[in-house]
Amino acid sequence: MDDELAALVRGRYRDLVRRAYLLTGNEPDAQDLVQEALARCCRAWRHRPIEHPDAYLQRTMVNLLVSRARAQRLREIFTNVVPDHAVPDGASERADRDLLWAALQRVPPRQRAVLVLRFYEGLGEREIAELLEVTVGTIRSQSAKGLQRLRRLDIAAVDGKAGHHG
Repeated sequence: MDDELAALVRGRYRDLVRRAYLLTGNEPDAQDLVQEALARCCRAWRHRPIEHPDAYLQRTMVNLLVSRARAQRLREIFTNVVPDHAVPDGASERADRDLLWAALQRVPPRQRAVLVLRFYEGLGEREIAELLEVTVGTIRSQSAKGLQRLRRLDIAAVDGKAGHHG
């Protein structure tokens, strides 16, 4: 592996896993997603160095996520969170975040990726569009559809709660 690519992997690995976790919702899938994206990056790098490897890796992770979701379209999502259950210990903020997190996992992968990049990562529409190689209009549309999906899942004040996941 080229020294420049190896340095990138060492310096960005934790951030890549964190982003992948936000996209997948669990650690094992996040690790798999990062490993596959890195493998693809290494194969592409052998032909020529990638000009923007961080963007390449992020776009690859999103594309892999979408591809995997298509292959497992009918997969059920199990959760320990019961949406109608009150939290008796007063941890309502954490309960709201957990509900939002569970609902986010039910949003289609491309919309989820846009919401994660926009609200969790704090990227602007133009940055996301460049990263995913789509138009700003596509980002706006995917964001609106994703937020609408979350609202349909009875998540109160999604716009304010989609801030930062701990």
